[in-house]
Amino acid sequence: MKDVQNQHDTRGVEIQKVGIKGLELPITVQRKDAEDITIYSVATVGVSLPAEYKGTHMSRFVEVLNEWSQKHLLGIDVKGCLEAVVQKLRAKSGYLKFDFKYFIDKQSPITKVSAPMCYDCFFEGLLDNYNEEDEEYRFYLGVKVPVTTLCPCSKEISDYGAHNQRAIVSVKITYPEYEHIWLEDLIDDIEKCASSELYPLLKREDEKYVTEHAYENPKFVEDVLRDVVILLRQNDVIDSFEVECESLESIHNHSAWAYQQEG
Repeated sequence: MKDVQNQHDTRGVEIQKVGIKGLELPITVQRKDAEDITIYSVATVGVSLPAEYKGTHMSRFVEVLNEWSQKHLLGIDVKGCLEAVVQKLRAKSGYLKFDFKYFIDKQSPITKVSAPMCYDCFFEGLLDNYNEEDEEYRFYLGVKVPVTTLCPCSKEISDYGAHNQRAIVSVKITYPEYEHIWLEDLIDDIEKCASSELYPLLKREDEKYVTEHAYENPKFVEDVLRDVVILLRQNDVIDSFEVECESLESIHNHSAWAYQQEG
């Protein structure tokens, strides 16, 4: 049959990434102090396309990801999967990302009742100049951590009370492929930078503690961001990072927001 994708294109535009997005498949993720688990993920994968080619072969992306999913290697060897993708597509560079929800059993602070807490996470890989001497691979680990912030200004100027709200701390880090950072550790460290952590299940005694703890630990969105930045700077394993904090304000019809990128 005629292969239209391999036909010659005369427009002279090399495409940096072309592929598929929204592919649902199971992946296996390593857990700290527990057995590996298989979870639901949504994949985005693409490769570079030379200017002379009209298109790429979309079915080959699914073939590779399906094969690696069945091997239970995804999440453990993102680089290996990405190498298989660029080799199958005969590309110079490739991109691969898995978005997934990660559940951690979390105890309430006083009564110690436990329930699963959900975090949006991702694995992301970039491979450039495949099979050349200057080949470069970068792995990114990302997580969104919901927390509580309590406004220092509101507390200072009010006769009683202070407005508080949920905030989302988004962190994206890179580190060498021979190192490892556990999602559990990263999430736990980020939560400690807020006015208070969030919990999936609270009894009255827990709610009292969380309310009073946040009140005694007021933080602007800038405070949270700076504390997270210092935390990441102090980790010798991390090469670079991006941090974003969005406070979903309870007395404004907009969010407060702060962002930092280093490395």
